Amino acid sequence: MTWVTGAQGSAYGVTNLPYGVFVHDGREPRIGVRIGDFVLDLAGAEVAGLVLAAGALGRSTLNDFMALGRPQWTAVRQRVTELLSEAAHRPVVEPLLVPLAEVRLLLPFEVADYVDFYSSEHHAGNVGQIFRPGQPPLLPNWKHLPIGYHGRAGTVVVSGTPVIRPSGQRPGADGPTYGPSARLDIEAEVGFVVGVPSPLGARVSVDDFTDHVFGVVLVNDWSARDIQAWEYQPLGPFLGKSFATSVSAWVTPLDALTDAFVPAPEQEPPVVDYLRDVPHRGLDLRIVVEWNGERVSEPPFATMYWTPAQQLAHLTVNGASLRTGDLYASGTVSGPERGQVGSFLELTWGGAEPVQLGGDELRTFLQDGDTVTITATAPGPDGTTIALGEVTGTILPPR
Repeated sequence: MTWVTGAQGSAYGVTNLPYGVFVHDGREPRIGVRIGDFVLDLAGAEVAGLVLAAGALGRSTLNDFMALGRPQWTAVRQRVTELLSEAAHRPVVEPLLVPLAEVRLLLPFEVADYVDFYSSEHHAGNVGQIFRPGQPPLLPNWKHLPIGYHGRAGTVVVSGTPVIRPSGQRPGADGPTYGPSARLDIEAEVGFVVGVPSPLGARVSVDDFTDHVFGVVLVNDWSARDIQAWEYQPLGPFLGKSFATSVSAWVTPLDALTDAFVPAPEQEPPVVDYLRDVPHRGLDLRIVVEWNGERVSEPPFATMYWTPAQQLAHLTVNGASLRTGDLYASGTVSGPERGQVGSFLELTWGGAEPVQLGGDELRTFLQDGDTVTITATAPGPDGTTIALGEVTGTILPPR
């Protein structure tokens, strides 16, 4: 229950409370949580003595707060829930509520490093068939370790930031040509934001996932498929990915997703010891992809072969350190059906099977002016539903 107008029964009720950073009335950036169609100014709440977080809520990003660790995250969440639930607090809290329509949302955390995984068996199998017809869709190592690559932290942008069409080398019949990507695509993903760092040389166990990961964002890892196709062998993605990665403006804390954890797909052959997570759990997130306002796919995150805990363990098994603000993404989320894929590469089967968009228009990849919006929901307590912050972007012509 909450006394906030319009928030009771909302997908952004007191069981959710995602964190973000906002600007209002020309003031400095401030940390807040979303409740219904309002933002609670946590910086103001800490100044007023309503919430205690060692001053970390007065910063312009979430990094200092995320570095405090799970006991502090839980204590602040419990206190904010109390402030927004008990009517006795309304007189002092209500002045700190800002209408969502009046704020500008910023990138909520400073991204330290960015890693992208490749953890959907359905996606990997589809891509294998498209790129390597006649060969086994999965490479021999795929079921033994979470495949991933290091992306570019400096081009991670907040939802709503326009995406400029990238240019680069593309394959051609007579060799490579240079120019704007003609096969610009999306990748619908889920990202995990690290709060507590780890020292260089130490590895993080699958059992320590909740001690290090602060929360979850939706991710669109935009992809230039023609640039990628020319460059990815033998070292993997580079310029076809690094031009832009969009993330949602709201970070949903792990504590809000307690009821969303479900058994993950069985893994065969058995994984090596450091990847053995017991219980073996994924997240029941229902993703929706809209292309120019038209729903084209509903990828199910619960089908992901490698779990977030396994990804974190693999990321650090060689002794690589974690830093506050590290972002690691799941890789494209795809289910077993064509209407459940997380990329237009799969939706149109490499461009060979265009889809109808906006009536009679047949489309394969993104055109200038197109807008893609990715949303997701998760089960909450007592049969409720919570929403993850959307991630949206519009394609602009190349410069």
